[in-house]
Amino acid sequence: MAPPPWAVAPSHEQYFVLLTGANSGVGLGIGQRIIDEFLTSRSLTSHLILIPTTRSLTKSRDTARALRSHLEETARTSSKLRARAGPDYTPQSAVDRVHVLGLQLDLCDLSSVYEAAHQLVDGEIRDPTGVIPEGVRIPRLDVALLNAGIGGWSGLDWPGVARQLWQVGIVQSATFPSFKKALPAAVLDQRKLLGSSSSTSSSSTDLKKKTGSEPPELAEVFCANVFGHYVLAHELLPLLSRASPDEVPGRVIWTSTIDAGREHLRFDDFQAARFTAPYESSKRITDLLCLTVNLPSVAPVSAQFFATSPSANNKPIKPRFYVSQPGVVCSPLFPLNWFLFCAYWYAMLLARWLGSPWHPVTGYLGACASVWLALADQETLDSVHAERSKWGSSCTRSGRAVPKRTEIEGWAWEGKVESRKALEKDDTENEDREIRSVMRKSSGRKWDAEDLTVEQLAEFEEDGRRCWAELERLRTAWEVALGKKDNGKAA
Repeated sequence: MAPPPWAVAPSHEQYFVLLTGANSGVGLGIGQRIIDEFLTSRSLTSHLILIPTTRSLTKSRDTARALRSHLEETARTSSKLRARAGPDYTPQSAVDRVHVLGLQLDLCDLSSVYEAAHQLVDGEIRDPTGVIPEGVRIPRLDVALLNAGIGGWSGLDWPGVARQLWQVGIVQSATFPSFKKALPAAVLDQRKLLGSSSSTSSSSTDLKKKTGSEPPELAEVFCANVFGHYVLAHELLPLLSRASPDEVPGRVIWTSTIDAGREHLRFDDFQAARFTAPYESSKRITDLLCLTVNLPSVAPVSAQFFATSPSANNKPIKPRFYVSQPGVVCSPLFPLNWFLFCAYWYAMLLARWLGSPWHPVTGYLGACASVWLALADQETLDSVHAERSKWGSSCTRSGRAVPKRTEIEGWAWEGKVESRKALEKDDTENEDREIRSVMRKSSGRKWDAEDLTVEQLAEFEEDGRRCWAELERLRTAWEVALGKKDNGKAA
């Protein structure tokens, strides 16, 4: 087997990035932006190996071609890249440093999740377009960007639109809309999940005889946005974990949303199958999952997630969890006809012009926070305690994107109680007035935001513990159901 094209670089100059949901919207924007910022921030001899996932081979081909087209345009037109490389620069030298592979993954099909993870950990990954003719082994993952998801909305509540516009204005309405109508929650077909051709009841009966229980039901939006990624991250721990603290830890970057308030999650309807909007509920779980992973009462529960991986013994350094949100982006995630899509686009641009920091509008600008978390030096992330905040893609009036801490109900910006004076202080040392204006913590707050209390922090931690416990229960049950484990042992 011929060595892969990045083998000309030493291991520490090879950067392996997995990106889910890469074929459109924010996911495609992340892929494009990470190419641009990698080329202009890393050494001129470093190589990016980008592995976008999609649900079909056709989409994988289209995504790889779209990313390569963007790469070639950047290589030709980037003055910053040309300035860094000097007079001997050639566009092909930049193109040769970025390699796009492909992987098929359906997060609503747990067998597909396990198969994709097995292919990454123990098998070979291929270029769906054939530019790299042979399969290649992936020695590690430096970053897993968990971005894929579905919305589960049916449209707009038009009386609600008018009411909210009247009550709080266009900026707040365009940032924290309360008028999106959720579809009735869809529960995934257990027969398909179990990979059985027999009836669901028969499959469940056979499983109950074997294990003493039936597998829990899984709601579609919950599985696509949270649980599928949760299982995937667990199965990829052999690539994301490290053997020594001297190695740069792997990063798992989850995509959340700006509006994931406490009211969106009910533990008596954890998967939002009955009472709450499934998208917002799944993102509240995402916030709790990432921000509480190392808190005192949560760590013993979350430790089960890391300790049950095959890498636990020989790679004890677990990856870091981070959470981002893209701001408000006009993407295919929300079902609108072309006229309403255009109207929404202009409404978001108007909200940005009126001073909102949370309207990047395009997927490329909305990718800012995720890409910063993916490419920043570990020392930089540690210096700002990046794992304690949800990082959002904020945007100035002129369209300059910058990562900004996002307020979370029950957690605030960094999991600590702050004074009113601190909320008006710049959260950056940037001397640019336009950047400073969006970086104030108070900039872009929700109209009904309340100052954090010690009691709310304790409740947030407890909610995080309950989320981790439920996700571990579901993961373990489905491992047994799919034959990945038998009576607690690996199958």
